[in-house]
Amino acid sequence: CVDVSKLDQMVAEHPEDLDCRVQAGMTRKAVNSALRHTGLHFPVDPGADATIGGMAACGASGTTSVRYGTMRDNVLGLTAVLADGTVLETGSRARKSSAGYDLTKLFLGSEGTLGVITEVALRLHPVPMCVEAATARFDSLEEAADAVQALLLHGVSVARCELLDATAIDAFNAFSKRNEESCPSLFLEFNGPTSEAVAAHTELALELCADCGGRDIKRSQDESERDELWKARHELYYASCALKTNGRAIVTDACVPVSQLPGLIQATSRDVKENNVVGPCFGHAGDGNFHCILVYNDDDDEDYLERLKQVNANLIERTLAAGGTCTGEHGVGSGKKAYLLREKGAAAIDAM
Repeated sequence: CVDVSKLDQMVAEHPEDLDCRVQAGMTRKAVNSALRHTGLHFPVDPGADATIGGMAACGASGTTSVRYGTMRDNVLGLTAVLADGTVLETGSRARKSSAGYDLTKLFLGSEGTLGVITEVALRLHPVPMCVEAATARFDSLEEAADAVQALLLHGVSVARCELLDATAIDAFNAFSKRNEESCPSLFLEFNGPTSEAVAAHTELALELCADCGGRDIKRSQDESERDELWKARHELYYASCALKTNGRAIVTDACVPVSQLPGLIQATSRDVKENNVVGPCFGHAGDGNFHCILVYNDDDDEDYLERLKQVNANLIERTLAAGGTCTGEHGVGSGKKAYLLREKGAAAIDAM
């Protein structure tokens, strides 16, 4: 095991070119704290204060990917140490290049198999001057997915687009002592240079949501009100774990074409009920990334744990059948090696 957590410094800042270079052990929040004086930020948000090196190695993304892309879109280059001690530099500070193989993207998502990443050059973005949040309730997952597709097809500039199923809302209600309606819900965020520009996108988005059956629509540019609107999404992991005493979770990860997302969530929700396990579902609906939080504790017997594994296996099988991928942002690790072969094929695995 190689620990790079002490490599936690900013190496160089180039705000005039919207890029910087950091050591691999520097965390996402530390990077943005160091950049605060520039008016720029690194927007990839996996939902945890992960290290930049780890995010690069796993090809991470998160809730903002619908607007800013994933690590693969926001890394300009990196430094890695190979198994024989060779120090490899990839990429450059240029915004594009057609010189040779794209070794940077080869390392992104390689999960340590090609070398140890020690530095990462990051693409930066202006901190938005104005942010607006909105929520909408729907009678079905299909209606919510139709709304998401409408937003994307109409070119609405949405910064975050999260979909929670009814079970996820129930978990939030139990955890926070709330009484939100138990139904599929969209959580949206928009940002831009002025409140007028943001409001224009928000209004169009909410009109499209209403056209698709959205109701109980709420919106706000006030920070405290935005946080309140998004409370159910922000607390979902902890709310899910609280469904069982001393609960822990296996967070599944799959990604499908956006049009296939409601069917995948519905089938997984049915699977959760039929197998009598605990598993709220949610997704980064703007890019088709889906998670089911499978909850267990030390009191659960082997049969329960096997049923959890079966739900996950069924989820991945449906994902691959729908033209998706077995992992959208968490990586392959040891748990999905068999699925990688199924997804990519023997020729691709041999090439890797």
